Amino acid sequence: MRYQAATRAEGEARMAAFVPRMGRRYAAGRNYDYGPDQHRDVSGLSPYLRRRLVLEEDVVAAALAAHGPEGAEKFIQEVVWRGYFKGWLERRPVVWARYREGVLRDLDALRHDRAQHRAVADAEAGQTGLAYFDAWAQELVETGYLHNHARMWFASIWVFSLGLPWRLGADFFYRHLLDGDPASNTLGWRWVAGLHTRGKPYAAQGWNIAKFTGQRFTPRESDLTEVVQGLEGSEPDGLPPVAALRQPYAPDPKRPAALLITEEDCRVEDFDLSAYDICAAATLAASHLRSPLPVSADVVAFEAEALADAARRTGLQADRLRAGVPGDLARWAKRAGADQILTPYVPEGPLRDWLREAAPALDAAGITLCEWQRPWDSAIWPHATAGFFKVKRKIPEIIHQR
Repeated sequence: MRYQAATRAEGEARMAAFVPRMGRRYAAGRNYDYGPDQHRDVSGLSPYLRRRLVLEEDVVAAALAAHGPEGAEKFIQEVVWRGYFKGWLERRPVVWARYREGVLRDLDALRHDRAQHRAVADAEAGQTGLAYFDAWAQELVETGYLHNHARMWFASIWVFSLGLPWRLGADFFYRHLLDGDPASNTLGWRWVAGLHTRGKPYAAQGWNIAKFTGQRFTPRESDLTEVVQGLEGSEPDGLPPVAALRQPYAPDPKRPAALLITEEDCRVEDFDLSAYDICAAATLAASHLRSPLPVSADVVAFEAEALADAARRTGLQADRLRAGVPGDLARWAKRAGADQILTPYVPEGPLRDWLREAAPALDAAGITLCEWQRPWDSAIWPHATAGFFKVKRKIPEIIHQR
């Protein structure tokens, strides 16, 4: 999957082009991975949805208009999955915190285990000797994309056949995926490992890979470890309890404000900016926060272009900030004469972590961080307390509320 431009216009053009395939063709062909530049039955919209250059409710509305509720059912479910994962992580933020801490521990352990260090390096470089796995690793690094079915196979082989730490695999994906999302990526890997739906790991099987790659790969079953148990034993305390959803501060139209644009939502023009006294605007580059290791240059470039496009659409002159010293955010807003920062909601992930670190300086400067929340998220997140089925039952209601 090759991407030409990280803009709203490009995302909407891709959406329009895929509308005829959002129905039964998608349902029948979505699981087939025919290789780089051959992903014709999946939308390729995920990098745009991830940054809300294209909105979930818009693609759902387009699918319904073209194919009706029955024909578009599978496509709509896959779109809703993204919101479900975001909501689930919002309800259990400690899972994200544990993942981040675990990545640091796993990386530290590699420094003392030469054999595993070599094994991880070979897996990331596509040099394991497993042709299918190596091809996916190389496609990921070269294109910033991997078919969803291939992501599942890859993660299962990484965890169960190669015996590598799942968090390092998730980190590898997160550093390279143009659509890298902290919730979908982390929870997707946890699901494969049997940690999300506990006791139900996902097993990569040779026949399945052969069928859904169109015989492009035909793995020997002996190369793939039989999966009889997931990694739930590595978290003996189980899942943390469900937390209440965080309630952000609402913007105040009467106070001078600074507008902050992040890759969490590059459609700030959807909010009524004219209702606020905006004295400054800025884009905040934060993709480098994804990992302790260097993040793909393609990911950084895609973020930069998306932010620039978002800023242009506001019609405001925007400063360019980079998430570095957290106190810099308060200093920027203070210099602009603002006493509140307006931004679309920032969910759990590395940027939310950084904003938490910035909070003391904001408080000391008398600056309030205010966030707009989209109705799409508000409709899904209250139901994202357990498995997807609870949300799936609510899809007609969610669509009605959008």
